[in-house]
Amino acid sequence: QVQLVESGGGLVQPGGSLRLSCAASGRMFSLYRWGWYRQGPGKQRELVARMTSDTNTFYADSVKGRFTISRDTAKNTVYLEMNSLKPEDTAVYICKADSLTGPQGYWGQGTQVTVSS
Repeated sequence: QVQLVESGGGLVQPGGSLRLSCAASGRMFSLYRWGWYRQGPGKQRELVARMTSDTNTFYADSVKGRFTISRDTAKNTVYLEMNSLKPEDTAVYICKADSLTGPQGYWGQGTQVTVSS
């Protein structure tokens, strides 16, 4: 079983940057697909970024070129680097791990990101 804990959210001005972290309980990163989702006020939950390996990544059109997903195997942590933030990026950001060997999926509790001047 995998447990995920997000951190790094907060209040930031438009145009600013923020790095979110997702700390995982296990070390078998290669057995999971890692993703970041978000849900803003009055909006449906949406996929922001996802990675299966360092060279196999996906980004939503709304964040492509501004956000970067990465991982640090030694620290059992997945990151979301967010640059050039806009007010419409305001949302709860949630980390997810999907097993590549079975139907299991694991969600974190989420961290609030607010972009405002």
